[in-house]
Amino acid sequence: MSTGRGRSTGVMAIAAYDEIADWYEEQFLGAQCEDPIGVDNALRTLLDRGDGGTCLEIGCGTGIHAASVRELGWTPIGIDVSAGMLRHARARLPVAQADARRLPIADNSVAAVIAMMVHTDMPDYPAVLRDAARVLRPGGVFVHVGVHPCFCGGFADRSDGDAVVIRPGYRNGRWTKASWTDQGLRDKVGASHLPLPDLMHAFLDAGLLLERFAEGGAPTPAVLAVRTRKPHERRDWSVERTE
Repeated sequence: MSTGRGRSTGVMAIAAYDEIADWYEEQFLGAQCEDPIGVDNALRTLLDRGDGGTCLEIGCGTGIHAASVRELGWTPIGIDVSAGMLRHARARLPVAQADARRLPIADNSVAAVIAMMVHTDMPDYPAVLRDAARVLRPGGVFVHVGVHPCFCGGFADRSDGDAVVIRPGYRNGRWTKASWTDQGLRDKVGASHLPLPDLMHAFLDAGLLLERFAEGGAPTPAVLAVRTRKPHERRDWSVERTE
């Protein structure tokens, strides 16, 4: 399904993305008009303006979002498991090859983390969110921009530009290569699906506070974006007394 710029994490996905990295960079991205479904707009809407601090992109792929991150005042760095995708990304930002569930980054060390159109590439996205929360500083922001769980997936037929046909299967969180088009990524690398409540619960279970939301794509949204924040450490008011 050609609704985003997904990246990989997981053993099966590594080889799949390595195999299509050149196609992805040269043909898939090149064939898309500027921000067709509002991915970049969602990032610019939800990511706070930075002061030069580090913004980590989980599943950075070929690094196409680095320019926007810089324009917003951040210093981008990226991780991805696919060496083929990182081969293209190195010209755009500093990168490392790593599993998003085990980030090679110290606790409480970065001010912002973003995940751009990648959660369907990550079968254990809740674990990814937990590690993202670990590396965020208290008060740091995490921005998720992903395919819309209600209107995109193996259950959603988007072949009619004016209507989406939702078939049975939305409640089944599973990996699939089912797709209404052979011009996108899903039929090549597959995708995992999280129903909307499961996705929202994953943020909360990681200890992230939900702040703002955005959608992109028309007439039916193809993108759901969420801004969350790591809470500051709670003060123990029980030991504070006024004499």
